[in-house]
Amino acid sequence: MLLHGAFSGASSWGGQVPALVDAGWKVFCPERHGHGHSPDVTDEFHYADMAEETIAYLDEVVGGPAEIVGWSDGAVIGALVAVRRPDLVRRLVLIGQYYNSSGRAAGGILDALDTADDDLMAFFADEYAAESPDGADHFPVIFEKTMAMIRTEPEIDLADLSAISSPTLVMQGDRDEVTLDHSRDVVTAIDGARLCVIPGTHLIPIEAPGAVNAVIVQFLGEDR
Repeated sequence: MLLHGAFSGASSWGGQVPALVDAGWKVFCPERHGHGHSPDVTDEFHYADMAEETIAYLDEVVGGPAEIVGWSDGAVIGALVAVRRPDLVRRLVLIGQYYNSSGRAAGGILDALDTADDDLMAFFADEYAAESPDGADHFPVIFEKTMAMIRTEPEIDLADLSAISSPTLVMQGDRDEVTLDHSRDVVTAIDGARLCVIPGTHLIPIEAPGAVNAVIVQFLGEDR
C-alpha cells in the first residue's frame, strides 16, 4: 500500500506502481480525505486522524496486513499506523520525512510553501483542480489546512517509534526535507531499521524512480 504526501494523490506514485506490479505485488493507492479524488470532509487536517482513516482502509478494503510505503506526509501516517496497529504492517518503507520539528531541513519545499511561492502554489493548485471533486475554488482551503498542520505537526518523540516491530527501511534524498542526522536517529529508534540515502531532493520517487524502485522491491521481497 502506497501512502502519498501533501497536495497529492495516487498519481504521485506513477513511477512506482508499474515496477511493483511487475515484481508481483498487488498495489493499493488510497487517497486520504481532501486529497486526490477524495472530497474534503473535515474542518482541520491532523496526522492522527489520517492514520485512523488508513487503519480503517486496511481493515475494510485491504482486509488485513500489508507492506506499507509512505512518502512525505504518507511516511508520518505509515509510522503512526505501525505504532498503533503493528498487526497491519508486514514491512514499512518511510521516504523523505521528519517526525518532529528538530529534523526539518531548512531551505526546502516546505519553506517555499510557507512563504507562498507563486510558482509552487500554482503547480499544486493545478494538480488539485485536475482531480478534486471539490473543485479548483476549494484549493485555498486545502492549502491553509495543510500548512496549519505542517507548521505544528508532527511532533513525535522518536522513542515512541520503538513500538514499530515490522522490518523498516528509512529512505531519503541527500538534499531532502529531513536532515540526515534525524533519519539516523529514526533508524536507531526502530529495532533493526535500515537507512538508504539516494542522490536527489524530496522528490526522489519522481526524480530517481529506477534507484528508488530497485531498493523498495528488494526490501519488500526479502521475506516473501
